[in-house]
Amino acid sequence: MSDQFVYTTPLDPLARPLVEQLTWEYVTRYGSYFGDPPGAEMSRYPAELFAPPDGNFVLLLRDGRAIAGGAFKRYDDHTAELKRVWTDTQFRRQGLARRVVEALEAQAGRQGYDRIYLTTGFRQPEAKGLYLDLGYTPLFDVSLDPEIYKILPFEKALRPPAAVAQQLAVAVAACSPA
Repeated sequence: MSDQFVYTTPLDPLARPLVEQLTWEYVTRYGSYFGDPPGAEMSRYPAELFAPPDGNFVLLLRDGRAIAGGAFKRYDDHTAELKRVWTDTQFRRQGLARRVVEALEAQAGRQGYDRIYLTTGFRQPEAKGLYLDLGYTPLFDVSLDPEIYKILPFEKALRPPAAVAQQLAVAVAACSPA
C-alpha cells in the first residue's frame, strides 16, 4: 500500500469519484435546506479558483486511486479558504482527512498565505471535530446548538504575520547573550 499526494484540478478524472461522493453527501445531509437545489454547493465555485497561484487542489492517492482530497482558494490577500475536504467512504477512520488538511495548510503556506479560513455545515459534526482537533479556532460559540448558526466558520494562523515575526526575532535577539 503506497500513498502519495498529487496536486491537480477538481476536473481530473481521478477526482470524479470523490467529487460525486461529496456531492451526494451534501444532497443527503442538507437537501435544499439552504434554499438552493440539492448539491448546488458543488457548482458554486469554478475549478479555476482551486488552481495556482491563488489556490490548489490535492488528491491523496493509494495505489493510484483517489482516497481523499481537498482544496483551497484565495479568501483575501493573506488568507486561504479550505474547501471540499473529503475522504472516500470506504477509507474513513484512518486519519486521511487530517493528512489532507495538513498538506493543504503546508501548500497554502508555500503559496504565501498566513491564515486559513473555512466553513463547514452544522450537520457535519465529524468535520467540526476534525478542525477543532487540528487547532482551528471556532468563530462561533461551540456550547450552543450548531443549527442556530447553520454555517460554522473556523480560522487558523499558519504563521505569524511578517511584522509580528520580525518583532519576535528582534526580541529574541535582544535577549540572547552576545
